[in-house]
Amino acid sequence: MGRIYYLLSSGTLKRKENTLLFENERVRKVIPIEDVEEIFIFGEISLNTKLLSLTSSKGITLHFFNYYGWYIGSFYPRERNVSGFLEVKQAEHYLDKDKRLYLAKMFVIGAIKNSKFLVHNVDDYVHKVESSNGINELMSIEANFKKVYYESLKENTGWEFERRTKRPPENPLNALISFGNSLVYSVVLKQIYTTQLSPQISFLHEPSERRFSLALDISEIFKPVISDRIIKKLINTSSITEDHFVKDLNFVYLNDEGRRIFLKAFDERLRTTIRHRKLNRKISIKNLIKIECYKLIKHLLGEERYRPTVIN
Repeated sequence: MGRIYYLLSSGTLKRKENTLLFENERVRKVIPIEDVEEIFIFGEISLNTKLLSLTSSKGITLHFFNYYGWYIGSFYPRERNVSGFLEVKQAEHYLDKDKRLYLAKMFVIGAIKNSKFLVHNVDDYVHKVESSNGINELMSIEANFKKVYYESLKENTGWEFERRTKRPPENPLNALISFGNSLVYSVVLKQIYTTQLSPQISFLHEPSERRFSLALDISEIFKPVISDRIIKKLINTSSITEDHFVKDLNFVYLNDEGRRIFLKAFDERLRTTIRHRKLNRKISIKNLIKIECYKLIKHLLGEERYRPTVIN
């Protein structure tokens, strides 16, 4: 399996024979094609169809972010793992109220249980989720939990939060949360692409024309595991300070150095391994996301009831 490359500088990314070449006025770097699984592009990058043809043939996904670090979209290879039967089953589970609600509850329960590093007493919220009777009620419970969760994040970091603001983030802590969530979403989306799941059909979030909403569903489980833990660690170790942000009139975003620091921690976190009880071997957190997708497939096909991954 290849690794993730992060391009923060502007320049040209092109095909050089059967590999990749990134260059600008200061650097010329050959990227071995067999070493790449995903590329996160933050700078102003020029590319062409020859490059896209090569990355597509090698199964490489390109994720694009704008000047402020906000996710724009992804270029992913032509779908190879397509299953009409699984897509029908996925749609059936969305259209069936009880089947959809079960999966939606599992995503929220996974998110809540993985938030124990900040909110220790989560059992009350889990019980409320389990007894909820509809998606709207479930979303309300999740929203109430997140208020407590973000308040705890504020207390644990000592950074001002006030309220969750997304586009645009109004303070540094909100900016970190938005940046981290975009990264997690992108990685989850890539892992969905490697399976036969349809990224458009979701269960907790309503299917959307603008976002692949199944990636939003699965991201709920992994945001506390990946990005939120990174945020807490970087702030508490003073690896990121308020000097790493640009403050505009009505919003705040990470500067280039702040992004480099966060992306380094993000990459290390994805490669962190934990022992998987069922498989009885160490699995990287990145591979846990792929396993989560296959667990969902088994549920949709009626082979094994889905339960979310919980990391203590």
